[in-house]
Amino acid sequence: MDEHTGDLGAVTRPDPDPEELILGRDAELARLFRAVDSTSADPVLILAGEMGTGKSALLDRAVRRAEASGARVLRAEGSESESSLAFSALHQLLRSLRAEMDGLPQRQRAALVHAFGAGPAPSGPDLMLVGVAVLNLLSDLGDRGPVLVALDDAQWCDRASLDVLSFAARRLAGEPVTILIGARSGDHVPGFDRHVPTLTLEPLDNAAAGRLLDLQPTSPTSHTRTRILEQAGGNPLALVELTRAASAHVTAAPPPSAGPLPLTDHLERIFTARLSGLPTSTAEALLLLAAMDSADSTIAAAVGLPAAQDAAWLPSDQAGLVRRTGRDVRFRHPLVRSAVYHAASSGAQRQAHLALAEMLRGEPDRRAWHLAAACPGPDADVSAELERTAARARRRGGHAAAGKALQRAAELAPRREDSARLLVEAASAAVFTGDIAWVEELAAAARARTDDPSLLASAAVHAGRLAVLTVRHATVFSRLIEAAEQLAHSQPAAALDLLAGAAVVRFYAGEDTQRHRIEDLLRGLPDDASNTGVRTWVRAVSDPFDERAGLVALLPQLAAEAETRPEQLITVGIMAWLLDETPQAVRAFDEAFHRWELQGALPEGLGGAVAWAYVERGRWEQAREACTRTTAVGRAAGLDHAVACAATVDAAVLAFQGDAPSARTRAEEALALIDPLESRSVAVYARRALGAAAAAEGAYETAYDQLRMVFTADGTPVHYHACYPALADLAAAAVRCGRSDEAARIVERSANALADNASPRLRALISRARGLLAKPEVAEPHFRAALADPVLEYWPFERAQTLLDLAEWLRRRRRIAEARGPLTEALETFRRLGARPWIERARAESRAAGLDVTDTAPDALAELSPQQQQIIRLAARGLTNREIGEKLFLSPRTVSSHLYRSFPKLGITARSQLRDLIEGTLATARQQE
Repeated sequence: MDEHTGDLGAVTRPDPDPEELILGRDAELARLFRAVDSTSADPVLILAGEMGTGKSALLDRAVRRAEASGARVLRAEGSESESSLAFSALHQLLRSLRAEMDGLPQRQRAALVHAFGAGPAPSGPDLMLVGVAVLNLLSDLGDRGPVLVALDDAQWCDRASLDVLSFAARRLAGEPVTILIGARSGDHVPGFDRHVPTLTLEPLDNAAAGRLLDLQPTSPTSHTRTRILEQAGGNPLALVELTRAASAHVTAAPPPSAGPLPLTDHLERIFTARLSGLPTSTAEALLLLAAMDSADSTIAAAVGLPAAQDAAWLPSDQAGLVRRTGRDVRFRHPLVRSAVYHAASSGAQRQAHLALAEMLRGEPDRRAWHLAAACPGPDADVSAELERTAARARRRGGHAAAGKALQRAAELAPRREDSARLLVEAASAAVFTGDIAWVEELAAAARARTDDPSLLASAAVHAGRLAVLTVRHATVFSRLIEAAEQLAHSQPAAALDLLAGAAVVRFYAGEDTQRHRIEDLLRGLPDDASNTGVRTWVRAVSDPFDERAGLVALLPQLAAEAETRPEQLITVGIMAWLLDETPQAVRAFDEAFHRWELQGALPEGLGGAVAWAYVERGRWEQAREACTRTTAVGRAAGLDHAVACAATVDAAVLAFQGDAPSARTRAEEALALIDPLESRSVAVYARRALGAAAAAEGAYETAYDQLRMVFTADGTPVHYHACYPALADLAAAAVRCGRSDEAARIVERSANALADNASPRLRALISRARGLLAKPEVAEPHFRAALADPVLEYWPFERAQTLLDLAEWLRRRRRIAEARGPLTEALETFRRLGARPWIERARAESRAAGLDVTDTAPDALAELSPQQQQIIRLAARGLTNREIGEKLFLSPRTVSSHLYRSFPKLGITARSQLRDLIEGTLATARQQE
């Protein structure tokens, strides 16, 4: 729908030059023109304003400016009637790009075509793959020249389209692509968060408002002019329409005694008054156009809507209700459509929708919504049509559209039991939007319609599943545990599912009182073979070091049962990671991803475990890829906690790689997204990353201060799982800044708390910490103990750190020959991992031990950013720019740019040299050493 400033009615006849119609918006126009300039630094700009402030007129002017400069313009307008149709706005934007879509990689093209309702899904709905496809389309267009994406009335765009566009927008930095978004003030545009620059249209000042009144065919004077200026409050639409009403002597309904009517109600009455006296044919055409709410000329012709040139439109044009441009007829403002529609009788409205439904038999989703709009009451057939619409939307990944369709289907279902079932299914779909308020609304509506225990349990589980991923841990835990207690006797399986979610919240929060409530409830639930997996999950997540050996013994059985069920393998992998069985965790994750690309639209509870397991295993590139996906999905769903979890892992890897500034930025982003007292696990991970970043720069006092914060004043771990791996790093920082005594007390307190339940990995870390903190003459047994178990090779970075510590101790004891073996192994591992600060430490120690250490090719990667290193390694494996972009959610242009900047730093000129550079240099380094 268009919102215009001066051109909100028939300002003059004939219309003046459009350049004269926008008044009082010079600064705003200048800002928009800068945005569409090909050198603009902002890939996205939101233009926000109240109804009638002129957003559409300003967007139109920006579009004309871009077109005049040779830019390719893609446009779409949000539509109330299509806000429930998944990917409808995206289809509107891209429908002119059919040829370009054919040039996409097969998986991306298939995902996009499927999103538009044509063709089978590539392997299930994947919003991220659709996002990469759109990113590639925009990037490819940008290769040919500047591109402008203009999206008006974004508050009415479907959620799936907004998610995809926001995904692409975050990756367009450096591309000649600009996205302009028009939206009403106060309306949240999902995916476009507080970081997106926003230009807000304020009311016109008195001078501009007066000039606009002077431009009207009958300019108001005296008391009438004063009243219009007061009532309009600087709103351009109100100024024009109140002037028109006054000059035509239109009298609106009397205002309430408390004061004037709200502006929109008043204006709607003015528009309604203009309908009186219109010819019947004009009124019928207007109602059909209002019910259709679409500028699609093909549909308009099919339903019998007069062509734009038809004389039937002339009276409504003269009344300032519509605008005719080319083949299209459009309302001049959303309020006109609302006035036309609501002025008609309910019977006339139903007839209009039925006529549209009849003509849309080939478009079942649109047809279903028109049939629903025509229903005066419950209707089982139409409810079933909407249920089928929801199923199609879910298959395409349109979870918001599915939820809306199921919610409306529930309203039309004649039987309360069916209505409750549909509401529960709607809640299940809404979970994937991240809109917790909507999910809870649907669950509450279902509870009001049924006493069926299974449906009530399902509603609680769906609400709980999403609540687990929010930052409201204390509130969510109470709700989940109370719901589980209520269902413990009538629905024990559902109670156990809720308890599984409560355990995840317990992990994030790290609150000990929560563990006691979980244990008490778990003891009261039936224990049989059918729920072994869920019970093990609850125990492992809420307290992995209590009876750890028994939990570890269950993993092989659970892994065997999950062999053909990838989603269950992920669960087993997370439990293995929690229990410090990282090798088994990584095997489970690898097998799951081999069988099943994660297709869920939400990160699952404790999904960060996947990235942490890859970090521990030394597969840092895969860890960062997992973080990239979790960040993309979390941001699309508005789940700050998931984004924060990914940021902490990313920060840790960046610190290990020596990019301390970026590591600090990511860790601080995570801390800004959560409450440290509510999300202790995330806070601990962030502090660990900040400590690693400081250690990488040699700032050991700062490193110790950060790591000390993951333990309480008396040395108790802040979090029952996340703190223990920090013990060795705490000790390493402590000995370099004179805090050994305090660190030793913390280490021993943790060792005593873990006792026999400590994993081999934690025993090794504690031994390393003791070796670092011990007096020199008694340190060696601790270092040897830390290296004794062969299984510790599966934590290569931690093992290499211990080897370096041992070598440093040996050299200080003048056992230089013995130090060379550990030094060589440690340096090789650090080089393989790309741990630059530790490479430098190991080199320095190696030279001191008399080893001939020369700079080798792997160190060339040290000149690259971590993202460039990721791209180089993927390119060395033979992946194309498009394939790399699909994996890292980047455009091919961005990938190409990184490669272009990286080649000179690596001393190569061709892509074909990358494999030898990456895979051959380690062997060369070994020979040189």
